[in-house]
Amino acid sequence: MTSILLPVSYAPHLVALSFFVSALGAFAALSAAGIAQTKNRQANVLNVILAGVALGGVGIWSMHFIGMVAWKVDLFVGYRLTVTLVSLAAAVIVSSLALGYVASGPVTVRRLLVAGPLAGIGVAVMHYLGMYSMGFNGYFVWNWTTVLVSVLIAMAAATAALWLAFNTRTRALRVAAALVMATAVCTMHYTGMSAASVICTTSDRAALLPDLLWPTDLPVFVMIVAIGVTIVIGVDLVLQQQKVDAKRDSV
Repeated sequence: MTSILLPVSYAPHLVALSFFVSALGAFAALSAAGIAQTKNRQANVLNVILAGVALGGVGIWSMHFIGMVAWKVDLFVGYRLTVTLVSLAAAVIVSSLALGYVASGPVTVRRLLVAGPLAGIGVAVMHYLGMYSMGFNGYFVWNWTTVLVSVLIAMAAATAALWLAFNTRTRALRVAAALVMATAVCTMHYTGMSAASVICTTSDRAALLPDLLWPTDLPVFVMIVAIGVTIVIGVDLVLQQQKVDAKRDSV
């Protein structure tokens, strides 16, 4: 068996799309997190879940898989659907738990330093689960120093994201914060991708492996999730705001 190290490249338009999707999810998460605390400093469960789905499902998970499609190598690469869905669940659950913990009391440094790193580790787990979902005729060789750097970036990014989630009150600040969060998430993702070198073990690089999502199917699947989730969250937030406005007008 001949093993060949393959060069990789990135499609710039898909890299840009991954950043846009991450920023979109981050903005939706910030909007939901902004009303996730009640006046008594208790967590509003619905809005915590909405923020977790927006941040984990769109800002992180959808960005990740669009970034995976942006990654180009001269080899057929498919994706295991079960592992892909597990990585989605991991991103949403970790994000929701971290946001819920911070929202359940005063936003203190201690809460951030507990929730942030744990959420970052969860994001890293989601990222490498996503890479594990890849099926191809070959294997990865890992640069473990770069893997560690990507995990540290994820921890720092998650901590910053949690702070921003509860300290951005105006729309302009949320837009700016969403761009910062998207930059952090994308930095973690592409650092993690750079940790893996692709070793090809087949002479037929176009050979298809069974029971995998095709690369052409994945962007459609991811965009349906991202756009659908964002629309649902946006509609729900508008309805909540209308209820608040109606109560204010009736007083």
